Amino acid sequence: MEVHVHGPGPTAPFLRARDLFETEHDLDSPVHVRIRENPDERTWTAHPDDHVLNISRQAATSAMARELALHEFAHMARHEQDHPSHTQSTEEVLFLALSGKSVERRRVTHCYQIANHMKDIYADDITLRVGPTDKLVSFLESELAAAVADRPARNQDEVTRERDGLRLTGTADPEMTAVNAAFALALVERHDLVDSDHRLYDLAHAAANDAPEVGLAEFKHRFASLGPDPGESEYRRSLVDATREYAVGGGEKAAD
Repeated sequence: MEVHVHGPGPTAPFLRARDLFETEHDLDSPVHVRIRENPDERTWTAHPDDHVLNISRQAATSAMARELALHEFAHMARHEQDHPSHTQSTEEVLFLALSGKSVERRRVTHCYQIANHMKDIYADDITLRVGPTDKLVSFLESELAAAVADRPARNQDEVTRERDGLRLTGTADPEMTAVNAAFALALVERHDLVDSDHRLYDLAHAAANDAPEVGLAEFKHRFASLGPDPGESEYRRSLVDATREYAVGGGEKAAD
């Protein structure tokens, strides 16, 4: 497995991730890691010819760098496998799920995140077989805690009841935070990573209370119960149903 690192940053995290990944998997195409100076650069993968991993220097020098690289290598493996989660067009799913419906733009944007969560489930089925789990659980807990704390306050009385230091104008969308909480619980339960009294459950409960219109238990089940090797039609149905449930409240099931 070839890994080439380009840009102003360390090579060690990516080579260590390669060594872990190679204990069970391999990639046919070379990987080019492109480290960007922009601290807001999102970590993402492209496949123009070879695989390309784009990552900020800030992320590349963080404590999570190896784990981020391992996760992206798993996405690359799913791409090479032509796994339906990585070949299915999200735009096609949105058309099938929402055609004829009136949906807020922000909810459509959230549907892309739901599709990404379903991709991540399958990537992390690989990641969690070859790498350590403690950092991932801590990362999920930290991200969910920040999002719950960042929720918009509903009224001044609520503001005065919140703990000191909470932003009065939050940036996290409560509905998407609830879906993210469902994903976090689904992932840890799918791989038996935490006990039932873990703080993730308290955070997820808080997220669910902030967005009662989102069925957290329903979305957790959708993510956790994804079959390991779905056919294209099966996967498309799962994604259409999840999209429709979030955007318009479910209703009829997706046709094959």
